[in-house]
Amino acid sequence: MRPGRDVIIRDAGATLRLITQPDHAALSRRVMASWTSNDFANAPRRRAILVAIGEHDNGWQEPDASPIVEPISGRLLDFVSAPLATRHSVWPRAVARLAAEPWAAALVAEHALHIYARFRPLVTWAAFFADMEALRAGLLASSGLTAAALEADYAFLRLGDLVSLVFCNGWTEAERHDGVTVTLEGATVRVSPDPFGGARVPLSVAARDLPNRPFADAADAEAAFRAARVVTLAGTATGAPARP
Repeated sequence: MRPGRDVIIRDAGATLRLITQPDHAALSRRVMASWTSNDFANAPRRRAILVAIGEHDNGWQEPDASPIVEPISGRLLDFVSAPLATRHSVWPRAVARLAAEPWAAALVAEHALHIYARFRPLVTWAAFFADMEALRAGLLASSGLTAAALEADYAFLRLGDLVSLVFCNGWTEAERHDGVTVTLEGATVRVSPDPFGGARVPLSVAARDLPNRPFADAADAEAAFRAARVVTLAGTATGAPARP
């Protein structure tokens, strides 16, 4: 799967459409509220899982308040290029905000460890992994549940995240996770095998239209962000036949 961004940026030619990570996460929750595969409707911790899905990117509220600009090119920075300090600070903050929902907090800690797994060999990430693993272990111990239960419940967060990311980013190549294939065709996200019991799930997310140009500095990008027209990107998620 492709890396994410701090603010999701969809290239629309003359404009860049910016979608905040919290708005993307809220869409993830709406998708999963209609998910019927793996008997999710009757999952014993369904409420906490949905809380985690809807709040998994709440730590990005501060960085998403305005775009981050690369000083030399003037282009908006994506997640890969954002400062390490920004990326490292997001997830402890997200977990802390879910202190009243410890199982949801544990799922968000699991998410952070999963999406950054490729960075484990890097010394600059060692403290991040140690801290997040400690947070996850403490939350898991207090829950009285097993690591296997956490992994099983996390699958729902990961899939909701994936469906929303495909739609928000406008990715046209098929994305796959845990036997599920997600493909965007126009404004329709097709998920195979069908997890919606034949239903069509409406998708919508707010985006800010910024000019697709280099920015002189952070103040220039900030001004464009504040003046940007807000549009709604709309579409549908639907099941597709299982692939052979």
